[in-house]
Amino acid sequence: MRAPVTPARRHVAIVSPPTAGHLNPLQVLGGELIALGHRVTFVHGGDVAAHIADDRIGFAPLPTSIALAAYLKRLADPTGPAGLMRMIRATAGLTRLLLDEAPAVLERIGADAVIADAAEPAGPLIAARLGIPHVISVTGLPLLRETAVPPPFVGWRYRTDPWGRHRNWAGYTISDLLLRPITQVLEERRRAWRLAETDERDTLQIAQCPRSLDYPRTALPPGFRYGGPWRAEDDEEVVLPDDGRPLVFCSLGTLQGSRRAVFAKIADACARIGARAVIAHGGGLSAEEEATLPGDPLVRAFWPQRAVLRHSAAAVLHGGFNSVLDALAAGVPMIVLPIAFEQPGTAARVAHLGAGRIVSPTRASARDIATALADVIGSPHYRAAARRLSGEIATAGGAPAAAAAVSAGFILRA
Repeated sequence: MRAPVTPARRHVAIVSPPTAGHLNPLQVLGGELIALGHRVTFVHGGDVAAHIADDRIGFAPLPTSIALAAYLKRLADPTGPAGLMRMIRATAGLTRLLLDEAPAVLERIGADAVIADAAEPAGPLIAARLGIPHVISVTGLPLLRETAVPPPFVGWRYRTDPWGRHRNWAGYTISDLLLRPITQVLEERRRAWRLAETDERDTLQIAQCPRSLDYPRTALPPGFRYGGPWRAEDDEEVVLPDDGRPLVFCSLGTLQGSRRAVFAKIADACARIGARAVIAHGGGLSAEEEATLPGDPLVRAFWPQRAVLRHSAAAVLHGGFNSVLDALAAGVPMIVLPIAFEQPGTAARVAHLGAGRIVSPTRASARDIATALADVIGSPHYRAAARRLSGEIATAGGAPAAAAAVSAGFILRA
């Protein structure tokens, strides 16, 4: 018999960017909240519904379509300053649409709490407009300003000297200017809704980032909680050919998987050191492009990533946060080829941790990648660093611990 629903149980609306890197871990978190007795519904443009795979989780579409395929294509290729600004303006348009339409949707479905992903700033304003509680989910690097910590989207080293602090200040100043189309939307809506500026430092912020992967911090907000990856239990296994060559898992994520030239360099690099690439391109390559990759790689659109990593000597990744977390959870060292978004910042933190090396995806040759890969596989300190973080991840509690913290936060506000 189903347990009775108590006032402490919430109907939680999730407001996040419409990309796999956010939707996938948030679905796992949502599933854990459902197991605790809550109801969970994603709210976004109707074509996002196809990306919600857990049939226990609801989906409430906005009245207006967001043309998701076109938006993702723009994210995949923010070429140059003009392309970057087009991407930022498109993202500002999504934020405006959520602010325009999501409050009425949340009222219609009876949502009484919000999980607001940190990468979509509409969430807290929507919750404030409706007078319902919210928590902030942090699915990537923490978006917290601190003078010694570089902005999360740049590949700068951690340094606390005056030059480092000045450089970071300049980085944050430039980011404020670039993101002005988004902040202007928020400011306009806050004025229209007569909402006071709020300090989110006391708001519960639940991250899937392990503490050791972030740069050292001295001014964490009181409500911030580090954690571990939000993944479903994994009993999947994969059978891979064993011919004595070490396997190297290679992925550029779901948005960047069409970069055949980069995959070709990676596959060539693996062959040069006597390894075999296991390539996941996310559907970005045609069968003909797969067949022309050098070095006898194993190639699919998708592999069971965590299962393959358990058999891998190393990984070559683009620095997507979820892929990096999966490699570290498996104790696998990596080469990171950052392409866009927060990937340079994630790569810098992997290097700071000592669990891998950074290589340019555009300037590096196959020989350069091979040299770095041979170092990462042959030098035990890289794997030792990855395994240290693997131990931290194993004890962090993952999605169940995050869901328990979210649930407790909402119950306190019941």
